[in-house]
Amino acid sequence: MASRNRRPLLISAIALTTLGLTTSQALAANPSAPRPWQATHLADTAHHHGAKTGSTGRQAPMLDGKSDGGDDGSDDAFNSMESTAQFQEARTAPGVIAPGAYGAAWAQLQSMPHTGGSWDQVTNKPYNEDDPRYRDVNSNSSGGAGKTSGRITGIAADNDGYVYAGGANGGVFRSSTGGGHWEAISDKLPSLSTGALDLDDSGRLWYATGESNTGATSYVGTGVYVLADPKHGKFSPGMRVGGAELESTTIHALRFGGGKVWAATSRGVWSHSTTDLSGPWALEFAPNPDYLPGGSKAADPSAPYKNIANDIAIDPKDPTKVVLAVGWRSGDTYNGFYSKATDGSWQRVSSLGDLPTDAANVGNVTFARSADGSRYYAIDQSPSVMASNPDTGLKGIYESKSGSPFGPWTLIADKDKLMGSGSALTSAGYEPGIQAWYNQFLQVDPTNPDHVYAGLEEVFETKNAGQSWTTPGPYWNFGFPCWSIDPTKQTGDCSPTVHSDQHAVAIGSYHGKPSVYVGNDGGIYDRPVNGAVDSGGHAKDWKSLNDGTIDTLQYYSVGIGTDPADPAGKGVAVSGGMQDNGESILRAHDKVMGSNFGGDGGDTLVDPKNGCNIAAEYVYADIWVTNNCAVNNGVWSTDPSKATSFEVAPPDKATSSARFIAPMTTDQKNPSTWVSGGQHVWVQNNGFAIRSGSEWKSAYDLGAGHFATALASSGGTIYAGWCGPCNNQGFTRGIAVGNADGTGWHQLNLPVDGALPNRYISSFAVDQNDAQHVFVAFNGFSRTWTEGPGAGIGHVFESHDGGATWSDISANLPDVPADSLNLLPDGGIALGTDLAAFYRAPGQTGWKVLGKHLPTTTVMQLKTGPDGKLYAATHGRGIWSIDPRHLGRNEQDDQNDQGNQDN
Repeated sequence: MASRNRRPLLISAIALTTLGLTTSQALAANPSAPRPWQATHLADTAHHHGAKTGSTGRQAPMLDGKSDGGDDGSDDAFNSMESTAQFQEARTAPGVIAPGAYGAAWAQLQSMPHTGGSWDQVTNKPYNEDDPRYRDVNSNSSGGAGKTSGRITGIAADNDGYVYAGGANGGVFRSSTGGGHWEAISDKLPSLSTGALDLDDSGRLWYATGESNTGATSYVGTGVYVLADPKHGKFSPGMRVGGAELESTTIHALRFGGGKVWAATSRGVWSHSTTDLSGPWALEFAPNPDYLPGGSKAADPSAPYKNIANDIAIDPKDPTKVVLAVGWRSGDTYNGFYSKATDGSWQRVSSLGDLPTDAANVGNVTFARSADGSRYYAIDQSPSVMASNPDTGLKGIYESKSGSPFGPWTLIADKDKLMGSGSALTSAGYEPGIQAWYNQFLQVDPTNPDHVYAGLEEVFETKNAGQSWTTPGPYWNFGFPCWSIDPTKQTGDCSPTVHSDQHAVAIGSYHGKPSVYVGNDGGIYDRPVNGAVDSGGHAKDWKSLNDGTIDTLQYYSVGIGTDPADPAGKGVAVSGGMQDNGESILRAHDKVMGSNFGGDGGDTLVDPKNGCNIAAEYVYADIWVTNNCAVNNGVWSTDPSKATSFEVAPPDKATSSARFIAPMTTDQKNPSTWVSGGQHVWVQNNGFAIRSGSEWKSAYDLGAGHFATALASSGGTIYAGWCGPCNNQGFTRGIAVGNADGTGWHQLNLPVDGALPNRYISSFAVDQNDAQHVFVAFNGFSRTWTEGPGAGIGHVFESHDGGATWSDISANLPDVPADSLNLLPDGGIALGTDLAAFYRAPGQTGWKVLGKHLPTTTVMQLKTGPDGKLYAATHGRGIWSIDPRHLGRNEQDDQNDQGNQDN
């Protein structure tokens, strides 16, 4: 789950043409002008880098049982790690999830009744991050990424025009036209988290669930599935290979050889026959088996990081000869390459030529083999480099000219060679490989073993086995002489590029024309395998395949308001913040969604009466506000007074005393009162008229090392959930209650073994008619699946006395992390979880699945719009809506509705 600081990097010495003036000229002409978002963001870097415990009181993320510290990398890479760590903490702390947790919850979900009504997809339109309408000071529009979707972590393609793309938490999509016109084909599976996609020699499609690009993703999978007829069929649960051996794991790679498929997982390396799919998976190698489920150290907080496997290389001339790349990205003593000794045991490989074999320099590794077996290539991320050089984690790209994974390997590229190949990452803090622990792919041209595509943050290419490189897919076009903010062009005179942060690659053909397909944090793109480049080595022929039919956008939030431009006054504007794709806005009559805020999009506030009044949150409570939907043609770059977005972050943003995605809300009785949470509970009373962070006042200090995780406010009464430390080591949580004016604050008495579980507090809902009547939701799994102390049971609790006493109302809910509560006008309760949305009717105790046709993915936030509809922000399948007035409809009504949709 990465996050790039998607604010463009811009140093004032670089001349960037902006409507006839360079940015540096504009700044020189007006020294008091606000610095452009790029430079402003660099100035923020120091705050986020000084985030070690003891300097700000902030607990650095515990990624491998140790504190990584806040300054282990640039702001970009640090934010990516922190995002991953915090997202995971919410679902695991204070313990370790045992295998089978998601599978059991999904099985229970299948037996639950549904309400009436059907969900409608809202974000089923193309999303243009270069939309010329929104070239304001805080937008990335004109960077060149164009139409995007959410993170793609697996791609497979054949020579008949069929392409398969797997979303990070969105499942598999199929195209029969070489890309585009996509169809979802895995929605019946219990996990839509994609680890890998591969076509075998017989044309079967293998789908490994459990995304592992971050090494410890919270979205584990339920194993590997095989689709015998991928051109026409769809995946079903009965297509799983083997038994439950790979449940609750992540899978980094599948490799085939010698009649077996090998899987590199977060619990070691496993193998299975490719002919008899019914037998169990065999554990080939786990470096620290005591930490596996059932082992003597399974409950150790560092257990998830002790058996991580990244890839497998199989000798094409002798498939019994195999090299395993094993290791945790931040370093551990077991990191290294392993092969079988003569006695059948797996032993560390001591020498491979230039390719390092010592534990300090083997981290995340990707292999690729040429079709003729004459070459092997590898990317190696080094924990040692990452710790010593904050600008990169890349050790190098290597080639084995023997075609054997045993080498000898030769270094063919390092970060300096790639930096000189046309990379956009050429300044301190941003260099190729800065996120090599997260961004990697390798693909060899099947017709030319010397022609290789390599993915890091950018797409690199060599046609001579690494003697020289180009960067056909730069991070963005900001900084290049051809770039301009001109709203009549996508990206000035530059050719469009791809979204950054590369994860997946494949080569296939359509009508005899071979293409390379790349998947990244912005979806899927393609170009001819031997495409055209300009004088700088940048491709002139990238095509976005994100046409709106593949919606894998990973939303954290949603906000809805009446669209002031709708002549009927009934249409709504829908906004939402998402992972690495900024803030989207879809107005009532739009055919294309636009992006009006860049970076990672966090929480969102929208004025129900005017959908162009928007507060969009970047990470760490960095809040920006606009009153015109952030419409701007870029004129701010020459006249800063014409910017239409304003940074209004509360002081916790400056001290990094807030969660990566920090909560914010409005008072449900007084929408001009806003509440934001970091270490402090901040309040401002000017609504969307706010213009400065100084307008926030601290209503309450949660305490050093405590960070708000959920907020609710009604009639001036505020509920604030917090954690700190927020990871397994010493996890604590609490609820503070008080008034917006700073009076009456107190911490509720929440002992570890009390009525409320000792887990992450994710959401509140307050009765509009009685502020003492409150509901709270908890993330994580119950004690059934969590091995840590005080995990407790239940996910939803109710209080009628302001939190003095609580009752568990979870009833028949599946045991799965809960994310968002919403009280509906009829008095019912809606709940978003990591698997589905649920509804409890007024006067009832049991829960039903809320509506039909919502994909099985994480519902991060539920909000009611001014149109009366309930909106769901999902973290993997976009935004959906349902009309609560239809929840009591019968089955035939829903079937008729579905038939009308299909027609």
